[in-house]
Amino acid sequence: MIPVTVYSEMTPNPSTMKFVANKYLLPTGASVEFDSKTSAKGFSPLAEALFDFPFVAKVFVASNFVTVAKTDNVPWDFITMELREFIREWISFGKEVLIAMPSQIQEENLDQSGSASTENKSIPTFEASALDDAIMDLLDQYVRPAVANDGGAIDFLGYKDGTVTVMLKGSCAGCPSSTATLKGGIENLLKQHLTEVKEVVAFNG
Repeated sequence: MIPVTVYSEMTPNPSTMKFVANKYLLPTGASVEFDSKTSAKGFSPLAEALFDFPFVAKVFVASNFVTVAKTDNVPWDFITMELREFIREWISFGKEVLIAMPSQIQEENLDQSGSASTENKSIPTFEASALDDAIMDLLDQYVRPAVANDGGAIDFLGYKDGTVTVMLKGSCAGCPSSTATLKGGIENLLKQHLTEVKEVVAFNG
C-alpha cells in the first residue's frame, strides 16, 4: 500500500493554504466548501473535525487537495505542520472525507413550486441558455485547471443578457487577485470565443 503524503502550498490568497494529497479525495471536478462546523455536519467529517481548530475559518475540498482558510490572529508558521499532519493522518486511517454533497441535498429539498429550500435561496437560479454548454466547455478546458492549481474552484451559475455569473470557491473566493483573474482572464477568454458575452461577474454567497 502506498503511504499517504500531504504537502502544503501557499495560494495567491494569504489567508488560505492548500494541502495536497497523493490520492484522490473527491471525484475529479467535484468540490465542496464549508464556512462553519455546523455547515459541515452530516456532509464532511473531515471538515467538521478541522473546525475544531480555533483558527480554521473555512474548509474547501476538491479532487486531491484541501484548502484551509485561517483567522488573522495566528500566522501560518505556527499551524501549517499541525494541519498538514492532521489531514495526512485522517486520510491514512481511511476516515470519511465526504459522506454527502450539500448541493445534492439542497436540490432534493426543492419544494413543489420548484424553489429551493431556505438554505439555498441565496444562490441565484438562471434559465438554461443556448450558450451554457459552450461556456462550460471553455471554463473546463482553460479555467478550472488554473483555479484548482491555486487551491480553489469555479462554478458556472448561468448566462443572461450578455452576463456570465460564476461562483469562486476555496482560495479564490475573497482573494485580492481573484477580481483581476475574473476580469482579466476569464472575461477576456469568454469574450474572445463567444461574441455574445459582454461581462463576467462573481456571485458571492
